[in-house]
Amino acid sequence: MMISLRSFSYLFMLSVALLSCKQVEKSKASYSLENKLNADRMDEIIKLNLSDVLSKLKVDEKSLALSVPYQLIDTDVDGKNDQLIFLSDFKGKELKNINLQELLTTETLEFPKRTQAEISHKVSGKWEGREYIGGHFENTNHLAVPPEHTDHSWFIRYEGPGWESDKVGYRFYLDWRNATDIFGKKTPNMVLQDVGQDGFDSYHEEADWGMDVLKVGESLGVGSLGMWLNNKAERVAETSNLDVKILDNGNIFSRFRTSYNNWNIDNKKITLLSDISIAAGSRMSHQEITLSENVDNICTGIVKHKNGSLISMSNKRNSGWGYLATYGKQSLNDDNLGMAVLFKNDDLIEVTEDDHSHVLVLKPKFKKLDYFFLAAWELEKDGITSEADFIKYLNESVEALNQPITINN
Repeated sequence: MMISLRSFSYLFMLSVALLSCKQVEKSKASYSLENKLNADRMDEIIKLNLSDVLSKLKVDEKSLALSVPYQLIDTDVDGKNDQLIFLSDFKGKELKNINLQELLTTETLEFPKRTQAEISHKVSGKWEGREYIGGHFENTNHLAVPPEHTDHSWFIRYEGPGWESDKVGYRFYLDWRNATDIFGKKTPNMVLQDVGQDGFDSYHEEADWGMDVLKVGESLGVGSLGMWLNNKAERVAETSNLDVKILDNGNIFSRFRTSYNNWNIDNKKITLLSDISIAAGSRMSHQEITLSENVDNICTGIVKHKNGSLISMSNKRNSGWGYLATYGKQSLNDDNLGMAVLFKNDDLIEVTEDDHSHVLVLKPKFKKLDYFFLAAWELEKDGITSEADFIKYLNESVEALNQPITINN
């Protein structure tokens, strides 16, 4: 049974199905949600404290089932779910009251899958030096990268973890390059499960689903991690080992963690944890970083392209969000592609560049840092096709980050 995500009314119901048919009294959990912006907002992720929801509904986690797309999330990755998230649409300046209410039914509802995260590597083959010969690809939830692996080892499908929404897909090279690439999509359907199955790098050619649209080279690609040293962005290249875990692979939210152990940089060896997530209906990837010790900076940025116009909005005196972006005919298919990194103005040290990238130098606080990065390809379904529309989209995205949906009990 499919339910449209556009069918939310001003007063709508999240219904909970109980497995016990003996209970006759219905409990409910009420919340008030407010969009303070004078603009419509679609597919907003609403985050609720799970224990509060369960307490109000008087149910346990195992018997919870909602009639709208939702997920349970372990935000601190301690093995216990602590957050319930779901999607909602809002009109400008809308105040919406919701009741989470239990129903006496065991009906099972199915919802479209709108996000995905995966890592896939070969099995049943063998290593010959730095190349993996033979075998076939299988997905896994955890991969400790073998010491033999490097670029073009033919071991990992599309060379690293991949993640996508119904808007766009991404991957990064899980080796010394450690740079993020973009899969432009023509369809809202999930596609990564098929990418690279019919030839190791066939995704460089345009297909019905889309294609790899970015040449990364020695650059930061879009949103890649690094450190600004000696007037150059140094990517996370030299580590003792790499480890990837898929934390969430859900219908509306997907997330994975990469552990960079003993990153050898600036005469230090630092362990860096990187959580990247994506939500349904969004082009934005959220990068959340935890460091084993304080560092002077973390940098990120966007590949330089001769056809890419540089767009920037930042204000160090403003505690809100800013962005660094490019737009133009800079895709591998020679069509319009917009790329951006969204950052907290409080974190900004400087906007600079090196030979390959436009660079943001950011300051971690308390060994943590987070930012967003995104891509918008003009051939995506209902895509952004002009620089003016891309700037409008970026400004709206920053406004939404600066004014999150307010949740009251």
